[in-house]
Amino acid sequence: MLRIHFTPRDLARTTVSTSPAPLWEILLSLHMLQHQDGRLVFEDWRRHVRATVAPDQMRLLLELTPAWGYSPDFLTPAEAPSDFETALEMTLSTPRQTVRNQLALLSKYRPVSPWTRELATGDRVAMNRLGRALRTYHDAAIAPYWKSIGTHVSADHSHRGESLARHGVDQLLSTLHPRVRWAPPVLQVLDMNDRDLYLDGRGIELQPSAFCWRAPTKLQDPELRPILVYPIQHAPGILRPSGIETTSGSDALGSLLGSTRAAALEAAVSGCTTTELARRCKISPAAASHQATVLREAGLITTRRAGASVLHEVTQLGIWLLSGHGSGTPRTLPPPQRLTG
Repeated sequence: MLRIHFTPRDLARTTVSTSPAPLWEILLSLHMLQHQDGRLVFEDWRRHVRATVAPDQMRLLLELTPAWGYSPDFLTPAEAPSDFETALEMTLSTPRQTVRNQLALLSKYRPVSPWTRELATGDRVAMNRLGRALRTYHDAAIAPYWKSIGTHVSADHSHRGESLARHGVDQLLSTLHPRVRWAPPVLQVLDMNDRDLYLDGRGIELQPSAFCWRAPTKLQDPELRPILVYPIQHAPGILRPSGIETTSGSDALGSLLGSTRAAALEAAVSGCTTTELARRCKISPAAASHQATVLREAGLITTRRAGASVLHEVTQLGIWLLSGHGSGTPRTLPPPQRLTG
């Protein structure tokens, strides 16, 4: 079990990321590609990736990302922004000694290949090959699904933000994930290696992720900026490629709710005031207020006061409807398996 120790200063510096982190989604998706779990959520995506990414490019990435155990921290820089190209440049600019040390640690989990040996020496050709492989993989496995991933991560952030605003950081940490326990001042993360992480006033960033599965994860090096990556609630349809309409896509949702109301529901994913709702849907404020009332009475959004305005936010039922899984009830996830990190 990982034990994260908070001080009062750390609690004040605890944040929830507003957007997905592209390099974390790449890393964790490479793990999911090697698993058989979550077929309802990931199987169509797995088939697409395996048919699209060239085997030689995939081989390079899988050498660095074993299904279980350690993956090098330089693949997910602690300070990386949400922009993929900028984040990738940070990875490719990792100091040579850091790359060497982390690949030495990786060698405990899998044999060293000629390519990883070259990478460890700081060889620029090897690092450029890594950059090309990451770009190719991102373009095939992440970019087509980025809008859908962003929608669900934004919705998770809205729910966490509401919890924080209404009930404080204790409630936020207590409800983060079923495999996380908040025993103040320690956050216990089950299914991770037995260790202690002292935040020492640095705070922690909570990063929601679509490809994180069953249990949270983090960077290995305790000296790096503390980040805890945790799974959002998974549902079939969470990985819906952009530009592809299906019976569970926006046309069907518009037929069910009406195009304006469907647009209002999507606008509420990231949270919006009535004025913002009117602007996004290109309707009058009075019409926006009416649409919000209908959605709220149907249990698809909530409305709360935020200063002089009111804030509309999507509910979990609304997310399931947007995901193309509006009928039925959420499926219970299988028991977790032990992860390291």
